[in-house]
Amino acid sequence: MTRVLILGGGGMVGQKLAARLMTSGLKDDPTPDITLFDMGFPPGGVAGPAQMTGNLGDPDTATRLAALKPDIIFHLAAIVSGESETNFEKGWAINMMSMWHLLEALRHEHLRSAGAYVPKMVFTSSIAVFGAPYPDQIGDEFLSAPQTSYGAQKAICELMVTDFSRKGFIDGMSLRLPTICVRPGKANLAASSFFSGIIREPLNGMEAILPVPDTVRHWHASPRSAAGFLVHAAALDTERLNGRRALSLPGVSCTVAEQIEALRRAAGQGAVDLIRPQPDAAVMKIVEGWPRDFNPERAVALGFRAEESFDEIVQVYINEDLPNATV
Repeated sequence: MTRVLILGGGGMVGQKLAARLMTSGLKDDPTPDITLFDMGFPPGGVAGPAQMTGNLGDPDTATRLAALKPDIIFHLAAIVSGESETNFEKGWAINMMSMWHLLEALRHEHLRSAGAYVPKMVFTSSIAVFGAPYPDQIGDEFLSAPQTSYGAQKAICELMVTDFSRKGFIDGMSLRLPTICVRPGKANLAASSFFSGIIREPLNGMEAILPVPDTVRHWHASPRSAAGFLVHAAALDTERLNGRRALSLPGVSCTVAEQIEALRRAAGQGAVDLIRPQPDAAVMKIVEGWPRDFNPERAVALGFRAEESFDEIVQVYINEDLPNATV
């Protein structure tokens, strides 16, 4: 039985991934042994997997997790972009140092096993590893030059995953996720949370704040696609990456105005009327430095798939996270 550890298993993507694994399993194991790790778990969350709580920033916690000897580690744990920018020390401690402690703990397990233990690690990185100025589309050859603390933390973790893999301690890869939209539940502290809010809140009959101009363009994929990316990566032969273990993933590039039009098509003008523009200079400054469009040829060639329109992304939310929808 494949032992699976999901770090950040109490978060939205972690819960989506756990639910998918409980339903469909892995490519070579329909019933993996799943353990979720997080600071806490949502009430009424995914039932079945074992749960562990703790602080990943604690080196002793990393040692305890590595001692489980999971075969596959999905590393989703992080604090989000907005909080990383406003709380400098916490961002580096949680998003970067915790990765170092975990990789070191896994390396020691590898050495104790005389090299027999080499876990597969799938790390959720971010398109924040890129920085302006951008081409019209970011291709697979575009350099990583982050301009936020969050992006820098993710980029450093990518390099660590690559180097520990090169040495044979783990078999890892980093997935540069698009902004995940539409996120269910309440808004988080990510600067990008409004992308989900302007769809989610109106569909639930609530007012939504739009802090940026509707000309802002961004790169999106649904929570369902995020879970699919992770499962696909777990089954991928990393030899096919040719040593380049970080991938930019497929998604949908659209403006906020195009998001709003997709909402109008799905739920009508009444939903759109619940969006209230309220410019926020701090959010706009962060958003100005974000990527807008990608040409992720490597990931597509390797079999990664996402939605092809924002209408599809809205429909995924309606189908999976708005069960009482009448639209």
